[in-house]
Amino acid sequence: MPALDPEDIAPRPARPAPRLLDPLSVDELEAYIGELEAEIARVRQAIEAKRGHRSAAESVFRR
Repeated sequence: MPALDPEDIAPRPARPAPRLLDPLSVDELEAYIGELEAEIARVRQAIEAKRGHRSAAESVFRR
């Protein structure tokens, strides 16, 4: 039986409700877009780091 990864068994946090956009001004909406773009960039970096770790691990087992 393969070992369980803690990420596979840890409970996932609930997703927050979508932010209400109607009460926000154009400036606030633009700032919100900037926050979302920064978060997307952070997630993409995490994905690339995980891919790098996976690639390194796979290269060890290919030998």
